Amino acid sequence: MGAVVTHAQAICDVVGGELIGSPRQIIERIGPLDGADARTVSFLSNPRYTANLQRSAAGCVLVSADLRETVAARPSAVLCGDPYLAFARLTQWWAAQTRVRPPAGIHATAVVDPSAQVDPTAHVAAQSFIGADARIGARAVIGPQCVLEDQAEVGEDTVLRARVVLGRACSIGARGLVHSGAIIGADGFGFAPDAGRWVKIEQLGAVRIGDDVEIGANTCIDRGALQDTVLEEGVKLDNLIQIGH
Repeated sequence: MGAVVTHAQAICDVVGGELIGSPRQIIERIGPLDGADARTVSFLSNPRYTANLQRSAAGCVLVSADLRETVAARPSAVLCGDPYLAFARLTQWWAAQTRVRPPAGIHATAVVDPSAQVDPTAHVAAQSFIGADARIGARAVIGPQCVLEDQAEVGEDTVLRARVVLGRACSIGARGLVHSGAIIGADGFGFAPDAGRWVKIEQLGAVRIGDDVEIGANTCIDRGALQDTVLEEGVKLDNLIQIGH
């Protein structure tokens, strides 16, 4: 993790819940219960691992309220309705403290068609290509060597990591995250037989992706033959998935 120095009260303020123990307990890292030290914040969401909690030296732990007595003697603890959700929120806060947002602007080596619309607060990294009539929303981040083909659209606050391809007329909404190597809008697999040969069915649809979607590395989402392939809001995909219809 990056260099963060905080304290138990700040952790409680981020995740919500009830703090017991010292609010001034110094915390410098997030880590698992095993191997934690006095400056580590950890969590327990599965009661099967309560023995790990009892052995752990973590200076602050996120636990459910029914473990109040178990953690009463610890340096600090935060009693949460859902420790795993609290842990997720804490990681987001921690990342915000340690990650530097790329500056607004277009890198000198990027190629941007004159008809493309790039919001002045967006970031377009080195060696990316932005095609004709493409649109990039406010605060979006286009990583290095990405390709946005003609009429592709990226919503506000969406991040495309390195080498993502967004095909012609395909779109992704706001606050999305697409990991490296994903290809959105390749042709679907369609062929008609003709006397022992195969005739390609042109894929005339696009791909439409909603808001708050995360797409894993090297995932492929194919365009439809006649209709768009659609991912609704909030969809989460792991790495190495293929989607088509």
